[in-house]
Amino acid sequence: MTEIMKDTPSCRDIRLFMTDVDGTLTDGGMYYGSDGTEFKKFNTRDGMGLQLLQRAGVKVGIVTSENTPINVNRARKLGLDYLKQSARDGGKLAAVGEICDEMGITLQQVAYVGDDVNCYDLLAAVGWAACPADACEKVKNIPGIRILSRRGGDACVREWIDMILNQE
Repeated sequence: MTEIMKDTPSCRDIRLFMTDVDGTLTDGGMYYGSDGTEFKKFNTRDGMGLQLLQRAGVKVGIVTSENTPINVNRARKLGLDYLKQSARDGGKLAAVGEICDEMGITLQQVAYVGDDVNCYDLLAAVGWAACPADACEKVKNIPGIRILSRRGGDACVREWIDMILNQE
């Protein structure tokens, strides 16, 4: 069941859309080959959703605690506007704050989707917050957050983007 927040934003309301990676764009699993190579499974519908937002004039990006070439490759493949890695210990809020300063916007013009305690500060600060259905309870309890019906890695980002695009 999707929780209703203040309103569903439209592309006119949002200037920047950011997403977490592990547990949001992916299922949160950490996959390793026998040689130690790390793998992540991304849902292609999320990627298309991010590109659709860009076409609608919204800047899009990833902010993550991790620092991996996989994230660089995914951001490059999708042509994202921003990739902020190694954002730990409140660093996600600071990283997105830097982007806002660069763009000349406020956090109230930002939409963010994240799933775990390291996303909490940013989710609580942005104008439009959402989380996957399987997010941690602390995140689900943020006042006004939209709890999506899909789990992380199951096109939950696209679910929210479609809601936003349908508000035009």
